[in-house]
Formats: sequence, structure tokens, C-alpha cells
Amino acid sequence: MSKKLAILAACLLWATAAPAQTRLSAQDFVTKVAISDMMEIQSSQLALARQPDADTKPFAEQMVKDHQQTSKELKALVDSGKVKVALPSALDAEHLKKLEDLKAKSGKDFDRAYDQMQVRAHEEAVAFFEGYAASGDNPDLKSWAAMTLPHLKEHLAMAKKLS
Repeated sequence: MSKKLAILAACLLWATAAPAQTRLSAQDFVTKVAISDMMEIQSSQLALARQPDADTKPFAEQMVKDHQQTSKELKALVDSGKVKVALPSALDAEHLKKLEDLKAKSGKDFDRAYDQMQVRAHEEAVAFFEGYAASGDNPDLKSWAAMTLPHLKEHLAMAKKLS
């Protein structure tokens, strides 16, 4: 599995997710990661459609690419039977609202909002993955979270350079 891509899976979701719980279930973890991937892909595609500034464009392109791959990897874990959970197929109401709020912005306001969203999302993703890697209830997901964590930290550093 691509660790870099797995990291990205959690990023945008974490912008609104609660901090990692002491004992998060595999279903909760997978749901948050999958929704994060969807949000990351959709918000980054939106950023690319808005003619982003020079530093945001390559970041958004990387987010789309990596999150599409992470989504495939997460689905493969579920399909393998190692992780017995249901994958969500759409954004939840909270993330739909965040996406709609982002769509309402333009120009520098859009770039600023997108960049800030990325920083918050990655900060929360790092904490979330640390928590699951330490005390998650599925050994395969715990391992995946631990392998993904260094890449999430890299993406956080990249996101901080945007703002």
C-alpha cells in the first residue's frame, strides 16, 4: 500500500472530525478515512477548477492523486476481508456543508479558505492516525495507520507552507 496515499485519506475529513478517541472502532476509522478521501478529492478538484495560486495548484493536484489511490487501498483492505466494515458511498451532511461553503468563495478568499482547511484537516488527521495506531481495534488498520502517519506529517508540513 502506498503510505503517502493513505495519509491523505484522512486529511480533509479531519478538518471537522473530533480528536482521536481512546478506542476508536474499525468502522468509525474506516468511515472517517473514506469520507476524508471523498472530501479531499472533491475540494481539491474544486480548487483546481478555480485556477488556484502557484503553490496551491501542485498541492491540490497531489491531493487528488493521492486520495484516489488511498480510496482504492482502503477498499482493497475491506474487500480482502481483513477489515469487516461498510464503506460509505457519499459525504456526510457536515462535509457537504463544508464543501458548499468552500464553493461559495472565490479568488483569494477561496485560496485562503482551502489552504486553512488543509492545515486543520492534516493536523487532525495526524492526531487521529496516532490515536488509532496506538489503540485501534483492528490490527491491520492499526498497522496501516502507523505506516501512514509519517506521510500525513509530510502533508501537514506541505499544507502549512500554503498559508
